Amino acid sequence: MLSKEYDASHFLSPMPLAISMGLGSNAVPTNVATIQNINGQAITMSVRHKDNRDPKNWKGFKFGIPFDYSMHNFLLRYFLAEHGLNPDTDVQLRVIAPPEMVANLRAGNIDGFLGPDPFNQRAVYEEVGYIHTLTKDLWNGHPCCAFGTTTEFIQQNPNTFAALYRSVLTAAAMARDPKNRELIAKVIAPAQYLNQPEVVLQQVLTGKFADGMGKIQNVPDRADFDPMPWQSMAVWMLTQMKRWGYIKGDVNYKQIAEKVFLITDARKHMKDLGQPFDAGPTYKKHRIMGKEFDPAQPEAYLKSFAIQKA
Repeated sequence: MLSKEYDASHFLSPMPLAISMGLGSNAVPTNVATIQNINGQAITMSVRHKDNRDPKNWKGFKFGIPFDYSMHNFLLRYFLAEHGLNPDTDVQLRVIAPPEMVANLRAGNIDGFLGPDPFNQRAVYEEVGYIHTLTKDLWNGHPCCAFGTTTEFIQQNPNTFAALYRSVLTAAAMARDPKNRELIAKVIAPAQYLNQPEVVLQQVLTGKFADGMGKIQNVPDRADFDPMPWQSMAVWMLTQMKRWGYIKGDVNYKQIAEKVFLITDARKHMKDLGQPFDAGPTYKKHRIMGKEFDPAQPEAYLKSFAIQKA
């Protein structure tokens, strides 16, 4: 997208923040139009560790994550730190493309991964992994991927962008309805889309799934589709970028969140489409691993953590 090969992208939701700030590349103002899905991730561990489920014992383990600027990385770091492990020194985090995570687990290159579905369920299907923790249980309603594009594209192509916006919102509304989940699994299973066994996608999307430990779980919102790009979510991502040293110095959390996450536009388009939407404050409080995150107090939140990058 940055080299203009694509006009817009489905990308990891922290990436537009990083791109806009010039972290790891030249700064290019980029926007999040919608959150593509909420929840829909898990910590999947190798079956070798079936009897070693306490994260406190995972020192020296190797974990796969999709990318540094990903919710997967931030949630895994958060989870490990809450269990007393320093993710920078006590374990190894390796960037692995999600479709390659199951093969790396099978080969013993990693002990586990925090990845997007359907690859967690695929590891169970292949009998090489078990689902240790759904990320929904860390933060129910957390963002995963996002849809967006550069600010320049939006300014130069307002009608095209609006049409794309409506299309993605319509798809999200269809995917939110549990009645449509089995059909979606059937449609996206073939090789030209996800190239996954239909039963794997069904288990993810319906929330009725084998956990790899001999039990069938029933979690209807294991993966869900709420498109609201809450600016408070952006603030949380920025706190984690600062916590782990991706951002140096002071951060104007509110300014960056409001520039990148287009919640006013999302509400306008949802209203035009006759879709229900949350008209409450754009900065919501969130509960993450039992701790309240107040987006109005990001620095106080950061100071509350014992483990972070020095």
